[in-house]
Amino acid sequence: MTQEEDPKVAAADEDVVDNGAENEEAEGGEDLGADGSAPAAAAKKKKKKKKKKKKTASGHTKGTPTQKAEGRMLTEGSFTDYYVTHGQTEPPSIPVVNLFRGDEETTSSVPPFPVGEIQPHPLESNSHRISSEELRHNERLEANLYDKLRHASEVHRQVRHYAQSFIKPGIKLVDMCERLEETNRKLVQEHGLERGIGFPTGCSINHVAAHYTPNVGDDTVLQYDDVMKVDFGTQIDGRIIDCAWTVAFNPKYDMLLEAVKEATNAGIKAAGIDVRLCDVGESVEEVMESYEVELDGKTYPVKCIRNLNGHSIGPYQIHAGKSVPIVKCDDQTKMEEGEIFAIETFGTTGRGYIVEDLECSHYMKNFNAPHVPLRLPRSKKLLGHINKTFGTLAFCRRWLEREDGGSFTVNGNKGKQEKYMGALKNLCDVGIVQAYPPLVDVKGSYTAQYEHTLVLRPTCKEILSRGDDF
Repeated sequence: MTQEEDPKVAAADEDVVDNGAENEEAEGGEDLGADGSAPAAAAKKKKKKKKKKKKTASGHTKGTPTQKAEGRMLTEGSFTDYYVTHGQTEPPSIPVVNLFRGDEETTSSVPPFPVGEIQPHPLESNSHRISSEELRHNERLEANLYDKLRHASEVHRQVRHYAQSFIKPGIKLVDMCERLEETNRKLVQEHGLERGIGFPTGCSINHVAAHYTPNVGDDTVLQYDDVMKVDFGTQIDGRIIDCAWTVAFNPKYDMLLEAVKEATNAGIKAAGIDVRLCDVGESVEEVMESYEVELDGKTYPVKCIRNLNGHSIGPYQIHAGKSVPIVKCDDQTKMEEGEIFAIETFGTTGRGYIVEDLECSHYMKNFNAPHVPLRLPRSKKLLGHINKTFGTLAFCRRWLEREDGGSFTVNGNKGKQEKYMGALKNLCDVGIVQAYPPLVDVKGSYTAQYEHTLVLRPTCKEILSRGDDF
């Protein structure tokens, strides 16, 4: 996969002339050589050239990546500090928009955020799309939408590359999540509902497949033999990028990770305008279940977790109505032009079916929440906080207990929620907020996940979150 580079990269190594003596010309009275030329000592001195470091169009100095990624199943040749090629610092600290647009707001042209991987739509009926001038015109009308999606995608890429440099055995999961999320807030330039984190950082381990992030007081430490799914999001004006990968250190899990990674790529390849959702699921299952993994002398078939799915994404709505299966099924629903999908697959050495279990950390206000009169003052207060801080985006208990309550822009340092569990339960009981407990397979099994967000453009599909890592 190649990503398009910034077309405005400033050119130019400039020549710098030494400040030494000026070239002398042979004048009357000087000794000349036999051929009438000036002597060697008086010859013109060669101009020395000194190269300046290249800069981006926004004026930030470009660097060369040096930190090779060491994670299992990350693409060969990936660098955790790849972002320095865009002028980013190490560790990253500059808001991504400033790397491409500059520190000053401009009304000239749309910032040239990197374009994702481009693939053609499958099906013979779509063969005309790539060259259709009418459809290209329709795409130009959506330039603002694509810009927001690419902006959020580049933030995700830079944050996850940085995370790949510090996710190592021995790190506390709460420290890992907070470090990742703080970088996310910084690079996206968190500003309440306008832009920020798309949902809590998932770091589900081993048989836990999804929806786990540590609550305050959870001191779980990542171990060498763990298999961890890292799933986090970014959003610009509610346009969410949902992307995940699996972290493992022991090479014995390589086949499990490869199965899920290739199954996700198969699902991406199968997706497209007018494609039936059941056909995407069949493609995923065919690849996933062609793998097996040997663990401690026993061979396990890799199974799809059949009741976990990909999904369509809408503005401020992480699950927008359509589910993308990862097994063969009878769903004849078709993907449509303009839709945004998270193509995600889960593989397991267990039974291939998850249930809800363990302490809940993830919550989200229902997108079509009913209007329910609330009697408890604490419930009213908590709902007001949720509405202004998260809206219908997912949140976690750890964020409620931050000094800023989840957003410094919105709450300053006066957002921390106290004694809120009863109020949160009340909001869940009346259907305003939905709890999302961890999803687990049978204990002792291992699960893996890979996920990318794509948009079905009129002429092609663009895998927005694709990077040089996976």
